[in-house]
Amino acid sequence: MLPLSLSYDHRVIDGADGARFITWLKNVLETPYHLLM
Repeated sequence: MLPLSLSYDHRVIDGADGARFITWLKNVLETPYHLLM
């Protein structure tokens, strides 16, 4: 288990975009094979 956190400036990045990014990162870390495709 790897705890992840994300910090960003809400004046620049919308919270929904930050949530999408952390979800994408979680999926990549769970299945690194997809990075090669």
